[in-house]
Amino acid sequence: MHKIAKAPPEAQNKRLIIAKIVVVALYGVGAIGLSLPEYRDYFLMLTPAQLILTLLLVLGFHRGWSEAFPIFAAVAFWIGFGAELIGIHTGYIFGDYVYGPTLGPMLWQVPIVIGINWFILVYLTGAVFYKVTDNDYYAALLGATAMTLIDYIMEPVAVALDFWYWKSGVIPADNYLTWFIVAFLIHLIYRKGNFDKGNPLAAFLLVAMILFFTILNFTLQV
Repeated sequence: MHKIAKAPPEAQNKRLIIAKIVVVALYGVGAIGLSLPEYRDYFLMLTPAQLILTLLLVLGFHRGWSEAFPIFAAVAFWIGFGAELIGIHTGYIFGDYVYGPTLGPMLWQVPIVIGINWFILVYLTGAVFYKVTDNDYYAALLGATAMTLIDYIMEPVAVALDFWYWKSGVIPADNYLTWFIVAFLIHLIYRKGNFDKGNPLAAFLLVAMILFFTILNFTLQV
């Protein structure tokens, strides 16, 4: 592979600062807009675009553009999307639930951005923990645990905003167990991938996403 020339440190720092400002605007303004009933419908329409822009930010600061990275990205997308697909059509894996229209275009009754969301969450949590340990299983355990905690924060908000809803009206406990298992599997694949896992924006972006859903848990009174 040809090496990609790196920008000077000053230019890289400036680019990172601009990206962080974009992240604050993206998730800060989004949290405010979704918290205000008179503007909520407009911001809900932007939800798929928010995920796509988050993906572009992730990829824009990704360092390890080897042949293995797009393979991992595709595998993460399809494992996550496939698990949701089975869940929707069988009631197994995560429980008996249905997606609402908020997340945009669907494929086989599952929003396409759901696969992107799985990739983003695994990538961000993996990037945060990748230097913590050399043990792939321990790292996958940490990443999957973090993702399960994020899902716990995200679930009530997702139901309130009609991302999806549970047919029983109650979030089943085994949803979190199966979410952990799927996340653990994708994290192991992430760890085995032969690409640079450093991303200077990852931790900041992950914190912004967690704060976004935490704030909405209070402002939506879910």
